[in-house]
Amino acid sequence: MSLGLSRWKWAGLFDRRPRRLPLDLPPELEFVMQDAPVAAPAAAPVKAGGAFYVERVTWIHHWTDTLFSLRTTRDAGLRFESGQFVMLGLIVNGKPLLRAYSIASAHYADELEFYSIKVQDGPLTSKLQHVKVGDEVLVGKKPTGTLVLDGLRPGKNLYLLGTGTGLAPFLSLVRDPEVYERYEKVVVTHTVREVADLSYRQFLTHDLPNDPDLGELVAPKLIYYPTVTREAFVHEGRITDMIESGQIFRDIGLPPLDPARDRVMLCGGPSVLTDLKALLLARGYEEGSVAKPGDFVLERAFVET
Repeated sequence: MSLGLSRWKWAGLFDRRPRRLPLDLPPELEFVMQDAPVAAPAAAPVKAGGAFYVERVTWIHHWTDTLFSLRTTRDAGLRFESGQFVMLGLIVNGKPLLRAYSIASAHYADELEFYSIKVQDGPLTSKLQHVKVGDEVLVGKKPTGTLVLDGLRPGKNLYLLGTGTGLAPFLSLVRDPEVYERYEKVVVTHTVREVADLSYRQFLTHDLPNDPDLGELVAPKLIYYPTVTREAFVHEGRITDMIESGQIFRDIGLPPLDPARDRVMLCGGPSVLTDLKALLLARGYEEGSVAKPGDFVLERAFVET
């Protein structure tokens, strides 16, 4: 399916991105990227509040018993940069219940897409996983986050290292033409427990490289490297081990990570982020931010519960 890029090119597409937004989440909505939350949508119509848009679900897909994706309408006033996240949730018992979710869709898309785990006893996802097309959800009005291009110094190759639903922000970034204008190679790694958890494998290996609008730009530069930890697969093991051993670089035909050349974005659970950050720091990498660009940036994707 076309990403609709050509249509947006002539409609001021790139003006939909914000100039810059501060990282100012209130304490009660602090990083809990997907530990659960939702109850059936309230029967009475919900009015848009000052902090949220009320959007409608347009598509939902259950990848496995533990993973699903959904798309919603997008208010014309919502602008975000590739890699950012927003608060997403439902009205539960008359009150908004939200968690931080990376936006998986392109910054120019008409709809918003999100990729989520299912926590059966979780406050939000125990209910969010049961929404239907047409149901209302809340979407925060203030996108933010550290996984943005301007947080990195110029480089030759960009590595997007994701585990589990930590792939979500990279699904937005790989649809952004600016990523391919800045880097010669874009390497997306996705580490999961089982093969069935490689939810966007078809999209990254076939649909995106063959997209009529972006394919010509993406195909020569995008490298997808999935790894599985608990089943037999062509690439088995944790991404940290693949980097330490050099296996990933032998497989993709690129030299080992070098801060003089390679930039890295990290998104996943706390434990793997700790290990990956230590690995990069040991190689001379410097962590960056929009205020002070560096060699790598990171963001926690969810709580391990």
